[in-house]
Amino acid sequence: MSTFLSAEWRKLAMANYAIDPAILKPFVPYKTELDTWNNTCYVSLVGFMFLQTQLLGTKIPGHVNFEEVNLRFYVRYKDGNSWKRGVVFIKEIVPKTMIAWVANNVYGENYEALPMRHDWQTGTDNQIISYGWKKRQWHEMTIHASANPEDITAGSEAEFITEHYWGYTQRGSLKTGEYEVQHPRWQTYEVTDYRINVDFELSYGPVFGFLNDKRPQSVLLAEGSVIKVLKGSTIK
Repeated sequence: MSTFLSAEWRKLAMANYAIDPAILKPFVPYKTELDTWNNTCYVSLVGFMFLQTQLLGTKIPGHVNFEEVNLRFYVRYKDGNSWKRGVVFIKEIVPKTMIAWVANNVYGENYEALPMRHDWQTGTDNQIISYGWKKRQWHEMTIHASANPEDITAGSEAEFITEHYWGYTQRGSLKTGEYEVQHPRWQTYEVTDYRINVDFELSYGPVFGFLNDKRPQSVLLAEGSVIKVLKGSTIK
């Protein structure tokens, strides 16, 4: 399968919330099912930077480095005798109108283009990573962490959150889009503090408004890596 998009995904801030599976059922694509860790269903708020982005091997001026924040959950799909573990996006927010238009109209994703900002304060001992977007007001997630990356423990919650290598998109009641994301195993930093100032209802709809008053189950900061998104296919 050929490469559709290549980039670096860096400084991935992840706030992970336990959620009632019934809330997510309307969003589960055809032929996939919810994936859980220790019988817990998760939805994650994820902010990160796209860097050195190339579409079909070409850098598009003004669309090489930019922020993304998304709300996602976790599914799996049985392909023959093996399971593929993937993510489904409730919505992806980017600062580029063209990216949102193409994703929505050509690939059936749910993107929204909004003003965005980020701030990376990196030192020898600690770092502060922040991502923000403006919808009526500024929404922000900020993570304080160590500066020394650590390997992710096998079987851990962090492994579950980061080790999903497929994307699934609901294309209709009997059709699902599937694509593979390739990247090496990531490292994470020890999180020492965080602040989430987000109106989830305003950003992602009334069904997710309850997250405004909910404390995340965990907060992670992953360094990220070079990634490749391969051209997709359709499950019918």
